[in-house]
Amino acid sequence: MKNKYIVKDKRKFNNIIKNNKFIKNNFFILYMKENNLNYNRFGIAISKKLGNAVFRNKIKRRIRNLIKENILLFSKSYDYIIMIRRGKDNYNYQILKKELQSLLKETK
Repeated sequence: MKNKYIVKDKRKFNNIIKNNKFIKNNFFILYMKENNLNYNRFGIAISKKLGNAVFRNKIKRRIRNLIKENILLFSKSYDYIIMIRRGKDNYNYQILKKELQSLLKETK
């Protein structure tokens, strides 16, 4: 993902989380905010309580890949923050893919 498609600024990140609608399921919480741009921006958040740095980076790589695969399911001109929920032991790629797709269908 190119840097213009990523939300990294802490203030923007927190603003999206605090002031906008969200949808959640067993694995994810998806925050959305309109951004008045012609493209989407994404942010991924994962708690340090979930595992060590290697595991967290592995999950983030999987989420980035899922975003690339399912980019057409996202509505245009939105900022998205994807938070990974803790408490689930099985973060298999196929399960994450199915859960993210079902969550995106709810946003439509």
